[in-house]
Amino acid sequence: MRWMIPFLTCWLPLPALAHPHVFVDTGLEFVVNDAGHLTHVRVTWAYDDLYSLLVLEDLKLDQDGDGLLTEVEQHYLSGFDAQWMDGYNGDLVVFANDQPVALSGPMEPTATTEDGRIVTSHLRAVTDASVPASAILAKAYDETFYTAYEVTRPVTVTGLNECQIDRLEPDIDGQLAQMQAFLLTLDADYDLEENDIPLVGESFATEIRISCPNT
Repeated sequence: MRWMIPFLTCWLPLPALAHPHVFVDTGLEFVVNDAGHLTHVRVTWAYDDLYSLLVLEDLKLDQDGDGLLTEVEQHYLSGFDAQWMDGYNGDLVVFANDQPVALSGPMEPTATTEDGRIVTSHLRAVTDASVPASAILAKAYDETFYTAYEVTRPVTVTGLNECQIDRLEPDIDGQLAQMQAFLLTLDADYDLEENDIPLVGESFATEIRISCPNT
């Protein structure tokens, strides 16, 4: 997460290979037009209980502690995670036919709570109007693994029927074993902040594949 929010400065990414500090259940909606082109991706983030509590307390929301927000509070919270620093990719990468797809910044942000957890959404436009939806690949991840994204919420396609959605889950145990093996090679004086080490976030990312028929 690289948001320009003052109260989140204490949550900036730690050195790579640090364990996650924020956990986000993620959902994705791929919007396809009648011509079979990908036009938008809507992203949903549901934050873990602790992080949600910290944000709500910092913003002085949900003062009665019932886990519900008023309409005024929802409006105030909307967009708190959509103020991105330059160069931030939204912890989402999308490819079409193995070519990277450029996405806009976040639009139409929303925010609410579910059982005390903050749930937000934002819409991102595909900047190239001719991106075919016949072979889309998407991954949601923070390369530093400070934030762990798990695609547990719905993944859908709207605007065109008969699209196929497949997902490839990461080999968590295998990746953890590789990380442990790497850490065992380091001596006690190794400075993780001063040395370049592999960024591991992508290794733990679920791969989403979308295939829509040509029209």
